[in-house]
Amino acid sequence: MNDAAKRKLKLRFAVASDGHYGQPKTEFDNFYITAVDNINKAHAVTPFAFCVLNGDIIHNEKKLLVQAKEKIDRLAMPYYVTKGHHDMVSDDYWNEVWNMPVNHAVVVNKTAIILATTSNEKGDYLSPDLHWMKEKLEEYQGLKNVFIFIHIPQTKWTANAIETPAFSELLKNYSNVKAVFHGHEHDQDGVKEKDNIPYLFDAHFGGSWGTAYKGFRVVELYSDNTIATYIMNPVEKINVAAF
Repeated sequence: MNDAAKRKLKLRFAVASDGHYGQPKTEFDNFYITAVDNINKAHAVTPFAFCVLNGDIIHNEKKLLVQAKEKIDRLAMPYYVTKGHHDMVSDDYWNEVWNMPVNHAVVVNKTAIILATTSNEKGDYLSPDLHWMKEKLEEYQGLKNVFIFIHIPQTKWTANAIETPAFSELLKNYSNVKAVFHGHEHDQDGVKEKDNIPYLFDAHFGGSWGTAYKGFRVVELYSDNTIATYIMNPVEKINVAAF
């Protein structure tokens, strides 16, 4: 038996970003219905442990958050959310709706999932709370795999990113950080790399601009701690990568 055949799937999850529920002149209800249906179909074939909605769940208006949650609650697996700059509600209201603070972390199948906000109620582009993130990275040093989810990229790779050198400087000190996931850039569905850490983008499943398709990313973590990932566009597999 070769090494590849010995690998066992340890964790599988989906990531979808930028639904922009309520954006004028878009079919936002259909975008949500289609995304949830397709994620559930993929889950029915090979189950996801969870799904992450990585920011810009709504389009600016506070009243939309509960409506969007009703759509997301149709997911057939547990899910987590991060706050994007179009999610223009207070941190307290965010916690009230989702029962999750804007900065939160969980362990799933001995894998740490760190989710952090990069915005505020005004929609400013912000760096994540690096003090909090360092505390979590220290807490999870004993785990072999850590995945980080933030909406806005912190390296100026793309048109709408910001520059926070301290973010990547922090992460490179933790060899168990296996990948960072971004939303925000609707036209980006590839991978950037810095200090041997992959930074992944998953385009968008809603909104008025971006890639020609609206899809989501699938991530598979194996028993040898390697990762396979690809985009569903939303029904065909594209952009396959491994780390």
